[in-house]
Amino acid sequence: MGGKGKGGDDGHVGGRKRGCAASDPARDWRAGLLALPAGAKAMIRDGVSVAPRAPGRRRLVAGLAVAVVVLGAIALDTTVVPIGSEADVRVQAFSPDAYGQAEFPRIQALVRERAVDAPTLGQAVLADKDAAAETYGTPSSTGAILFVRVTGVAGEPRAGVYPLAVEGMPGDIAVRVQTGPAINGTDLRDAPGDIAFGAFKNQIEYQDAGSGINRAMKAAVLDGIDTANLTGKSVTVTGAFRLINPKNWMITPVEVAVQ
Repeated sequence: MGGKGKGGDDGHVGGRKRGCAASDPARDWRAGLLALPAGAKAMIRDGVSVAPRAPGRRRLVAGLAVAVVVLGAIALDTTVVPIGSEADVRVQAFSPDAYGQAEFPRIQALVRERAVDAPTLGQAVLADKDAAAETYGTPSSTGAILFVRVTGVAGEPRAGVYPLAVEGMPGDIAVRVQTGPAINGTDLRDAPGDIAFGAFKNQIEYQDAGSGINRAMKAAVLDGIDTANLTGKSVTVTGAFRLINPKNWMITPVEVAVQ
């Protein structure tokens, strides 16, 4: 029959449909290559896919290298400071209590040595405040520091401050002594006249120095006394006060004896 080709199958030649080209692997590979993104083409070498190097790994290696360099620099720039050595900042830091314990003994000795009996000092300050300050005291920008020894009977306290009734004292002078628990003022710090602001880092340290001296005094002088029950008792006090009002003395003690 004229409508059939070889092989007896109409429309087929050699078992294949007419109009269908045979598969070409090389051509198919090139077509696939052309369809790839540009970045992927660069990773094809001779028909073999080459896996890209992971950028994360490169960054990790670079980061580790930088860390090693930084740690090395820190190690070279680090000084080991033994605890308690002169370079230890805790040793260098100002300690008010250590300062007070070191300074109070000499301040106490100075006040004892320069103390004047209260009746004598009272008459002097009432007669001429400035002359009394020059004769008996240590100059200070906020009032001279005077040194006194007084014996009197303690009255009723107010916030740890006892008034003293002193025999032979001019009647218009009020004498008081502070016994704590808090000791206020910088009378003891200013008593010797050689503890200057310039010796300290700042005003806070200068103020703390006075507080440290006061605490050292309290520990050495007042802690062994029943300061809550002095009313009606005769006490002898050696101490210092700042001369602001000649008729109002607030004594910070360096020595107290209770009879």
